[in-house]
Amino acid sequence: MYAKSLDRPSLKRRQGGMTTLGAIILVAFIGLFAFAGMRLTPIYLNYMKVAGVVSGVQKEFDGVNASRTAIRSSISRRFDIESVGIITAKDVKVTKVDGGHEVAATYSHKSPFIANISFVVDFDNRAIIRR
Repeated sequence: MYAKSLDRPSLKRRQGGMTTLGAIILVAFIGLFAFAGMRLTPIYLNYMKVAGVVSGVQKEFDGVNASRTAIRSSISRRFDIESVGIITAKDVKVTKVDGGHEVAATYSHKSPFIANISFVVDFDNRAIIRR
């Protein structure tokens, strides 16, 4: 009598879970984002190096009344030490502004993703060096 009562549809337990197709789609979706992260991580690590160079030059020369040549020389030396590859010291603009110099590292980095899809990331890091 007890066994017959379990056979009724209202008392049967529904099975829950993910199908194989759902699991494949989920893994592909997660894999796509992981691959994008792997492609973008080196770009942002390189940007962190450039930002560190600009920040270091600002700390070194702020309030010292440095010349453009000294600032450019320091940027070049720091780029060599940090092994910055996507931008050169010549690409960093050092312009005279009221009260000092502005150091501007502005560049774009393009990284291929899948087939003809690419990521383009624009960076703009500026610092004012006071006299």
